[in-house]
Amino acid sequence: MAFVDATRQLGRAGLFTLSVFRASKPTPDFFRELIREIYKIGARSLPIIAVGGAFVGLVLTLQGYRTLATFGASNSLSTLLGLSLYRELGPVLTALLFIGRAGSSIAAELGLMRATDQITALGLMAIDPVGKAVAPRFWAAVLSVPLLTGFFCSFAIAASYLEAVHVIGLDPGYFWPALKDNVDFVDDFCVALLKSGVFGAIAALVAAYVGYHAEPTIEGTSVATTKAVVNASLLVLMFNFVMSALLFK
Repeated sequence: MAFVDATRQLGRAGLFTLSVFRASKPTPDFFRELIREIYKIGARSLPIIAVGGAFVGLVLTLQGYRTLATFGASNSLSTLLGLSLYRELGPVLTALLFIGRAGSSIAAELGLMRATDQITALGLMAIDPVGKAVAPRFWAAVLSVPLLTGFFCSFAIAASYLEAVHVIGLDPGYFWPALKDNVDFVDDFCVALLKSGVFGAIAALVAAYVGYHAEPTIEGTSVATTKAVVNASLLVLMFNFVMSALLFK
């Protein structure tokens, strides 16, 4: 019975995803909603991304220097930092922070729209609720998460440079050249943006699906928000493993 329920939910999620793509029509109203959602879930997430990236860079520098110094390879600190950030930590941690900040908001908003019959009202007015309430949030997440990943990695590298050079005493002549020579633009940076776009799509789809189909009660909205954060976080971690196995050989 559990297998049947899981298969049914998977099928509903697939149909919901198709409906989001069908409802994504380039109209002036759609672009207005898209810009508004980019600001809400993208720009407003920047402070937590900046703080998170800075402290991740600091702790990677501290732990990486201790490990590399043991083998006399402390000059490779920036290489370790750059590859770790762009290949794994940057896209994944940005997506998890985004899910906690914006994914929960998407699920809660759609859950409240369901509880207060706003979604039903849109349908009665011959307005596609998926196109009005879901599609702009989905594309806003797809566009925002790669940009937030870039900010996350930038703040992490800047914080790492300050700690490595001005606190630990690493020669700045080794930091930037090693980072430039060992981090490839296509294989590392562009792949990080690709993974981030996929993670943004996963976060938005899971949050929107759970919120859109929530029980029309306040408790249903609360349950939907929790499910959105947990399920989206787990899917991001799973897809990260699959994409890393396929893209990094």
